[in-house]
Amino acid sequence: MRKYLITLLITILISYSSKSQDGNRDFYIVQYDAGAGSTLLNMDLINSAPKKDLPFIVITGVTFKNCRDDGFPNEDELKKLYKIDDEVESVISNITNSEFAGTFTYQCERLNYIYVSDTINIRAKLTDLYKKYKHYKFYINIEPDRKWETYLNFLYPDEEIQEYMSNQKILVQLQSAGDDLSKERQVDHWIYFPDKSKMELFIIDVKKIGFKIESQDKINDSGLLYQLHISRIDFIDMESISKLSLNIRRKAKKLGGDYDGWETFVIK
Repeated sequence: MRKYLITLLITILISYSSKSQDGNRDFYIVQYDAGAGSTLLNMDLINSAPKKDLPFIVITGVTFKNCRDDGFPNEDELKKLYKIDDEVESVISNITNSEFAGTFTYQCERLNYIYVSDTINIRAKLTDLYKKYKHYKFYINIEPDRKWETYLNFLYPDEEIQEYMSNQKILVQLQSAGDDLSKERQVDHWIYFPDKSKMELFIIDVKKIGFKIESQDKINDSGLLYQLHISRIDFIDMESISKLSLNIRRKAKKLGGDYDGWETFVIK
C-alpha cells in the first residue's frame, strides 16, 4: 500500500518532471513498500473517465540498468527513457485511437499506461520497436479495463497526494526565489463558504488552533457566497504545510466550504 511521501524532494522533482509541462500532465512521488515511486499522468482524464470508446489498457515499458540506489534512473538514462516513451506513444497512436494515462517509474522499471480502442497488432509493433533497444528488458501487457480502474485507483492521486502536489508547486517557486524554507512566517489561507452560519462555525474551530481572522467578505462567485481569509505563523516545510493545509481543507469540506489554498512571502 502506498503512503504519502513527506520528504521534500525538490531536486528530484525538478529533474524528473520535465515532461510534466507537456500539456495537462502532472507528477508526484510517493513511498511504496520497496522504495519511492514516481507517477507522471494526465490529470484531466479524471473529468472524462471512463471513456467507453477506449476499453483496453496497454501497460508497457522497460527495465533499465543505469539505476540509482533509490530505484530511479540517472540523468543520462532518463533522456533515453523519454525517447522510448515518445516512441511507444507514437507506435500505438498510429495503430488505433489512444489516450496516454500515465507513466510509473519504480525500482529500475518504467511503465507506460495507455488506453486504446483496439488491440490488434499492438503487441507485434511494440515488440519490433523494443528490438532497437537490446540492452533493455521489455514488458507488454494488454488487458480490458472498461471502468478505467487502473487510472482511477492506481495512477490518479488521492486527496493527500493532491495536497502534496499543490504544495510542491508553491515550494518550488519559493525555493527558486531564494527561500530555503527553514524559517517560519505568516501563512495566509482562503476559504469559501455557501452561507454565513457555516463560515462562523469554521471560524470558531480555527480560532481554537491559533488562527487570526484577516477578513470575511460576502461575494457572489460560483454559488459560494462568503470568502474567509485567515492567517497564522507557521513553518512551510513540506511535512508541516501539507499536514496543515490538508487539515484546513477537511475542516472546510465538513462544513460545505471550499479551501482555495495558501500564500506566503519569500524569506532569504
